[in-house]
Amino acid sequence: MGQRSAGDGTGRRPPRPRGERTRRFVRALPPLVILGGIVFDLATPSAYTAVPMFSAAPLIAAPFFSKLTTLLTGIAAVLACVGLHIYNGTTTEPPSATETLTVITVSALAMVINRVVQRSGRQLASARVIAETAQKAVLPTPVERIGGLQIAARYEAAQADAFIGGDLFAVQDTPYGVRLVVGDVRGKGLEAVEAVAVVIGAFREAAEQEATLEGVAQRLERALTREGTRRDDLDAFEGFTTAVLAEIPRGDGLVRVVNRGHPEPLLLLQDGAVEHLEPSQAALPLGMGELAAWPDRADETLYPPGSTLLFYTDGLSEARDAAGAFYEPGGRLAGRIFPGPEELLDALVDDVRRYTGGGSTDDMALLAVGRPVQGQPERRRTMRVVP
Repeated sequence: MGQRSAGDGTGRRPPRPRGERTRRFVRALPPLVILGGIVFDLATPSAYTAVPMFSAAPLIAAPFFSKLTTLLTGIAAVLACVGLHIYNGTTTEPPSATETLTVITVSALAMVINRVVQRSGRQLASARVIAETAQKAVLPTPVERIGGLQIAARYEAAQADAFIGGDLFAVQDTPYGVRLVVGDVRGKGLEAVEAVAVVIGAFREAAEQEATLEGVAQRLERALTREGTRRDDLDAFEGFTTAVLAEIPRGDGLVRVVNRGHPEPLLLLQDGAVEHLEPSQAALPLGMGELAAWPDRADETLYPPGSTLLFYTDGLSEARDAAGAFYEPGGRLAGRIFPGPEELLDALVDDVRRYTGGGSTDDMALLAVGRPVQGQPERRRTMRVVP
């Protein structure tokens, strides 16, 4: 993994993410509520009571803190209530006992809530482990070097604690050169994950056996067609996968690309220029062969040493800022250079988070493939992505 800068290159630390600020506020909320109750009780006539605030403190702590912290919050709330009655000289009045009993009862209820939440949290943690294991099995991260090329991959889930969805990537060294696929399965959930497994499994086999990249695309088409007929729900009629396949032959200095309705890859040259690898002929996504059929055609592009190929799903190109403007990776990367593919993806992910304010609504799969130049130094100066 490439190291990330602690600042933005101007000496200033980046602003804290909105989620971190929220968590810090929640952690401080229970003592603030108790303190606010004390101030309210001291500043108002005896006819007014701060018991609702004392009761709220342990309830706020229950879903967010440990059992011990929740217990201590409840004890603090009870002591604040009793202490104020002693200070005000109202301990012998009937409302005093009722108010104290109310805070004790609510604190006990908060402990029950905390136990339920903690148990659910353990179950969720177990589900996370299962999901992470499934991701590694279905979508393994490629090694850093394949066929003399530098490889970096990243899967960024839109939802926290989500590990895998419908985006996919795979890279394989074959007798015909390094072949890869990046795609996006229509839909979400287990059915999308199942389709991801079908596409990657078919690609692994076809990449080794098919003599042409067009042949690999047709094998994926047939695999998805079989999967569609096997299903008995709407996906049997509407399922499809946008995908881009690429082949990098050894020593030829070029890349061949077959694009099936997917965002076009980018070629980042050594001098910072960016080329869009647009297909010469539009094609439908994989799995829609029944609507129309025509031969796949691979487009060839020079792939000089020192340049990097960037493949991505529409979670990147359809990310939006607060004004609703789409993220344009080509424009954001133009004129920038990076030490390697890993650093490129680090900078790109950070830039998207800043652009969207951390509010992405779709998963994002990224794959960067660098072609080293002979005699190239290990590291070059990195320029920030943000203009």
